[in-house]
Amino acid sequence: MMSELKYRRILLKLSGESLMGKQKFGIEADMLQHYANQIMELHDMGAEIAVVIGGGNIFRGIQSEGAGIEGITGDYMGMLATVINGLALQSALESTGVQTRLMTALRMENVAEPYIRRRAIRHLEKGRVVICAAGTGNPFFTTDSAAALRASEIKADVILKATRVDGIYTADPEIDPMAIKFDKLTFAKVISLGLEVMDMTAFTLCQENNMPIIVFDINQPENLRRIVLGEAVGTLVE
Repeated sequence: MMSELKYRRILLKLSGESLMGKQKFGIEADMLQHYANQIMELHDMGAEIAVVIGGGNIFRGIQSEGAGIEGITGDYMGMLATVINGLALQSALESTGVQTRLMTALRMENVAEPYIRRRAIRHLEKGRVVICAAGTGNPFFTTDSAAALRASEIKADVILKATRVDGIYTADPEIDPMAIKFDKLTFAKVISLGLEVMDMTAFTLCQENNMPIIVFDINQPENLRRIVLGEAVGTLVE
């Protein structure tokens, strides 16, 4: 099966909100298992998988602005929220028999390994799913930026950005029923049209490192498998 894969080493970007399911915050068990099962399927196909996970289901740095919390402190709180999600995903994956390593940009050796590029690559080569948490370890940077950075560092073949919609549209399809979907875009076209794929820091990093991005609907259970096999799913930016 490995010889059939178009993308052998992938960076999957999961938002924290994707773990909420129908809840307003926190982690919904069914959604957590849904993602774990999809990642397990890719792992069994021979793909090397790194995951960058957000923390918006627990805390966003922007929430701190009206609570008397300094913005930078709020960013660090958001990083810690991603570690909670990383631990949850690690537990769900290992319950399916998949070996994992949780690596954090902030040092907390009691619960995770510190992120070290060469060690992360070695884990991937040994067939372990690497979950990268705590963003870049720096305030002011989003988990999209962390995904772009980690993907470039581990020399991933593609970033798979999981969303609730099946690609990039001219407008938000959940608001505008006339929005038109793009199947393929160049980096320059995304910028000229002012489309929001990632924040500009993350997007520029992908552009400079020729890192393709596929935006797709994670809630369709076959999509991840179809993408790594080379099927046209979602929107490809390259």
